[in-house]
Amino acid sequence: MRRHRNVKIVATLGPASSDYEMIRALHEAGADVFRLNMSHGTHEDIAERHRIIRQIETDLDSPIAILADLQGPKLRVGVFANGEEELVEGAAFRLDLDEAEGDASRVCLPHPEIFAALEPGASLLVN
Repeated sequence: MRRHRNVKIVATLGPASSDYEMIRALHEAGADVFRLNMSHGTHEDIAERHRIIRQIETDLDSPIAILADLQGPKLRVGVFANGEEELVEGAAFRLDLDEAEGDASRVCLPHPEIFAALEPGASLLVN
């Protein structure tokens, strides 16, 4: 089964869509790519989904792509004295290595490697 279209349909596999029958049904319904979220499930779970996809590919003689979604780095700040602070867009806010509780003007960013990579006056975008 070869599809001749200019777009691809991506389906994310999860707990309810991890067995052979469901993955095959999704592919037959049009999914061309299966996204595996590498942050969820064990290595064995992910390997089993990969094996199932490749088995379906063989059974249907149809190419199926696998998209491995890797988690990016998660950098966490230290503790705020008030428990939390709401930052004002455009206002100055300092990230530093001081482990003192933070406030509306500063907080600890316990990642010295970030500071080693920065130059004085650099701006960081925070989300």
